[in-house]
Amino acid sequence: MMFGKNRFDAAVADFEAAVLGRDARRSRKAFDRLQETFGQAAEAELVESAPRLAAVLPDVPPGPRAVVAVLVGGCVERGADAARCAPGVFAGLREALAAAEEFAAKRAAGGGDFAAAFPAPDGDGPDGESVAVAGEEAALGWWTLPDWERACVALLNDPGVRAALPDKGELLERVGRLEAESGHAFPFLTHALRVLDDEPLVVLHRPSRTGYALRMSGLGDTFQLHTLLADALVGGGHLDGRVPSPQEAAVCRDKQGEVPTVGAFNLVAPDGSWLGNEGTPQDIPVVDGVRLLVLDPPPYERTWPAGRLLPGMRGELVLERPLEPEEADRWFAHVDPPRTPDAG
Repeated sequence: MMFGKNRFDAAVADFEAAVLGRDARRSRKAFDRLQETFGQAAEAELVESAPRLAAVLPDVPPGPRAVVAVLVGGCVERGADAARCAPGVFAGLREALAAAEEFAAKRAAGGGDFAAAFPAPDGDGPDGESVAVAGEEAALGWWTLPDWERACVALLNDPGVRAALPDKGELLERVGRLEAESGHAFPFLTHALRVLDDEPLVVLHRPSRTGYALRMSGLGDTFQLHTLLADALVGGGHLDGRVPSPQEAAVCRDKQGEVPTVGAFNLVAPDGSWLGNEGTPQDIPVVDGVRLLVLDPPPYERTWPAGRLLPGMRGELVLERPLEPEEADRWFAHVDPPRTPDAG
């Protein structure tokens, strides 16, 4: 057991006081103690400390600020209230994105080798050339984005945070522009921001001309949706085909780990184009206000490890009802014949 100044909550109190008191030397020492004591902290310490750390994030310098945000995310993963921490953490993400955008602009204007080689945001921090050309704060904005990704994904695992975040679309656009310009991906953040909750889904099975109304929440990618569709429709006795094992379905809902699986369908958009498992359920087109997905027979055997791209996020796919034949026919009126991927 840890006592006194060796406790995480004591380190938080010291860090909080030092930051608000603008005491740089004390802040650095308390910052080190935060990291040293986090792993042994009790749940009650984490629950009480996380919102306090999130609240002081604006007063922490940009480099340590990202690390403190990661600690807040770790507290949330161990039981702290994500909703109370979200405002401070996402404000930090927005500031880091603004600094990273400035870095990208200055890099593009810098010319020469600096403009040609966009550095990966990893290692111990910005290199000297990046700081010299773009400035320390702009460079740190880019270099700390992986930490902000970790922190924000931890909070986005909470459905209440996902529902309350007002600017998910704008954040996605900003991250997407940085990804395109840099060639560096932030897949966990982009997938978490694209997650749909309580989202209606109509699924049409072309070979049997049947349809199904479902509702999905917390699905990080289409691999996860594919397995849960097979569990609900084949495992539920509605369609013929391979039934996923209970383990395959469980790791796509809320169990840890991965289990090998085999695809049961070819997922197709209403216009006949294929939808890749690598995408997200947000890629499914909306028709008459509802996402509409067509299931065709698999053209060849596809295998992958069933599980969750976002392992802290619970996934759900609920079959609400089979459609009546007449209702299914109305939906099929929106569907074109299937196309091969190179058919345009």
